[in-house]
Amino acid sequence: MKLLFAQGNPGLQYTATRHNTGFLLIDEIAASHKAHWKLSDKFNALITEIILNGEKLLLAKPQSFYNDTGLVARRIVDFYKLDPAHDVLVIHDDLSLPLGTIRIRKQGSDAGNNGIKSLNTHIGEQYHRLRVGIWNEHRDTMDDADFVLSKFNKKDAETLLRHLPDVERIIDQFVENTLDNHSIAIT
Repeated sequence: MKLLFAQGNPGLQYTATRHNTGFLLIDEIAASHKAHWKLSDKFNALITEIILNGEKLLLAKPQSFYNDTGLVARRIVDFYKLDPAHDVLVIHDDLSLPLGTIRIRKQGSDAGNNGIKSLNTHIGEQYHRLRVGIWNEHRDTMDDADFVLSKFNKKDAETLLRHLPDVERIIDQFVENTLDNHSIAIT
C-alpha cells in the first residue's frame, strides 16, 4: 500500500484557495477513479482507496489545519505500517514556484512551509513531495498568508487542472517506484 497525502485546510471557506492546491488535485484524482471520500475519526482525515497499477493507493485529506497535518500523517503511517521514504507522496502548494511548475523531491527541509514542517516533525524528512507552484504576479502585492489563502481565479485554476495528466503520471511513477527528482513546467 502507498499513501497520497494532500495538504490543505478543511472547510468551505478554504475551497479553491492556493493553500488547498493539494486538495484540489487529489479531489480530481479521486473523481477520475469514482472514489468516494469517507471521514475517518481515527485519522482525522477524509480517506478513500483506489487501485493503481495493481497497487492499493490510499488517498488522504487531513481535517486538521494545514500547519498541523503531521499528526494526521503519523496516525496513518503507523496504522498501515508504512515506510515514509518509500510509501508516502505528499502533494502541496509551493509559494516559491511559478504557477504551473511541478517539482518532485524525495526528502528535504520545510523551506518555510509550516505544513511540511509539521510533517517533517512527525514522520521525518524522508518522503516524496509533489510540489505545485502557486506564485503569480499578484504575489508581490500581498503578504504570504493573504496570498496562500486567496482563491484561484478561473484562469489559474484551469492552468492547474489542464495539466492533471502530468500529476497523474507522477503518481503512477510513485506507485511503480520509478519516481525521480525532476521538474515539469505545466504553464
